[in-house]
Amino acid sequence: MSTEDTQGTTHFGFQTVNESEKAGRVQGVFNSVASKYDIMNDVMSMGIHRVWKDAMMDWLAPRPNTRLLDVAGGTGDISFRYLKRAGNAHATVLDLTEPMLVEGRKRADAEAMSDSLDWVVGDAMKLPFEANTFDVYTISFGIRNVTRPQEALNEAYRVLKPGGRLMVLEFSQIPNNAMQWVYDRYSFNVIPRMGQMIANDFDSYQYLVESIRKFPDQDTFLGMVRKAGFGNAKYRNLSMGIAALHSGWKI
Repeated sequence: MSTEDTQGTTHFGFQTVNESEKAGRVQGVFNSVASKYDIMNDVMSMGIHRVWKDAMMDWLAPRPNTRLLDVAGGTGDISFRYLKRAGNAHATVLDLTEPMLVEGRKRADAEAMSDSLDWVVGDAMKLPFEANTFDVYTISFGIRNVTRPQEALNEAYRVLKPGGRLMVLEFSQIPNNAMQWVYDRYSFNVIPRMGQMIANDFDSYQYLVESIRKFPDQDTFLGMVRKAGFGNAKYRNLSMGIAALHSGWKI
């Protein structure tokens, strides 16, 4: 039996691929869109991602003298928000794709906060940190691109200190079939075409839309958070469920 036959499979958008292929394909997508990533978020969310990220910070309530690990943190958006609210804190931005980190370092916020920031290339499923290191773990619009999201959640639990907080912001499912149908029409018919216009890249945006539809719904993902060991786990829908925030604690 070949190695390929024994490998597990996963989804890359609507395609079924070997698990060993997904990370490379995801890297290809984000290598392609890195320079347009912040514009991409505006396109994908109709500009509302900024409101969602503020809602994430409101629920998270950053505190001074804490250490944040921002996974799939690419351009640093979440880390910048966290540091501004916490005051005296430290953030480590980890991403699988180095060009995303390069774009993040170019931002004015990165320069102003350089003493409070680290930038690390790494895999969410195998974090290069010791156990019980961070006070807060965030991942924003990134966990649906991880080959095995449960392993990423398990790693989040491992590297958090006792009493540490997990918070995941991700596109999700609208709990109303008619409204989900309307949103799907927008997603599949508009977003890839806008990706072509803005970034000259139809296929990457098509993948990103498909990846949203393949990601588990809110309750299923909540079960995954609990399976990783997190207590007091709950979620909040944003914009009727277009996105959702999941929160848990290492108790």
